[in-house]
Amino acid sequence: MDGAPILSIEIAQNKAYTALFGVSTQDFSTLSSATRRFWLGSPRLRVWAAYGGGFPIKVGGEVVGAIGVSGAPTVQHDVDCAKAALALVADVMRAE
Repeated sequence: MDGAPILSIEIAQNKAYTALFGVSTQDFSTLSSATRRFWLGSPRLRVWAAYGGGFPIKVGGEVVGAIGVSGAPTVQHDVDCAKAALALVADVMRAE
């Protein structure tokens, strides 16, 4: 996105990596805040993001990839952009 900080590239990658756990990064935030064991192990995770903008790509219930978006003015904009990209991926998957 024009004007987005250069750091947003790494944040988007972290969101995609986190979504590989099989849940959106927003849901991951909820799960992680409820689990003390997560926070004990989180320093070992080098790249993760627990705020909106990352979604897993699933085919037949199996995670096959992920989308991460960062750099929009708000987290909700990141979420909206990621959902739009996820819809495009779904359209391509149906076409094949």
